[in-house]
Amino acid sequence: MVLHPGHDELHGITVLIEGTSGRLYVGRWHERQERGVVMKDTAILEPGGDRDAWVAKLQKFGVPPENRLMVIPAEEFVSVEKF
Repeated sequence: MVLHPGHDELHGITVLIEGTSGRLYVGRWHERQERGVVMKDTAILEPGGDRDAWVAKLQKFGVPPENRLMVIPAEEFVSVEKF
């Protein structure tokens, strides 16, 4: 069920996105556009970081809003899963 008419089913849901660069992004999905995915209140794990420890920390303490609004470019997007 979409709570905001005109938005896709992930709108407002906290998700984990994997990027082609090896970065991981966790934040609230706003929308997918031609240029990429618009995210709000997003934390980023740089390549080489400990994925399991980072995800566990976010699950325990919440997602710090490191990036209030950002666009993950379409060419960076690999996959998305609900967080």
